[in-house]
Amino acid sequence: MVIMRQIFPYAETTDGITVRVAPRYLPEQSDPERHYFVWAYHVRVENHTENPVQLLARHWIITDGHGRIDEVEGDGVVGVQPLIQPGGAYDYVSGCPLPTRHGLMHGRYFMQGADGEQFSVTIPAFSLEMPDSKPSVH
Repeated sequence: MVIMRQIFPYAETTDGITVRVAPRYLPEQSDPERHYFVWAYHVRVENHTENPVQLLARHWIITDGHGRIDEVEGDGVVGVQPLIQPGGAYDYVSGCPLPTRHGLMHGRYFMQGADGEQFSVTIPAFSLEMPDSKPSVH
């Protein structure tokens, strides 16, 4: 079996927690004639601290190509509040539909350290672009 390494073009580190994101346009789930465009995004949250951390909640800010903003908040990610051990990582894949050919996402994760202290980490801004579009965020 060949395991391919994921390339994450977007990354941000806050207080020893690195968030990496790799978006991908999904033409098979999109319908451009009906102004419906879908992307998947693979997120990896890495713990580079000496203590476990738990991802408690998320706050996404999603901007479509017309500048309309949608905010999404909730507990955990994809239905879980993962505990990430020192040197460990948590990966998940989710999706985002938009009414435009491109958009932008960014946000914050709310974490809790082993000492019970809560803190937030930055989710880097990343572009949702069709393959024939020029990326707008690096």
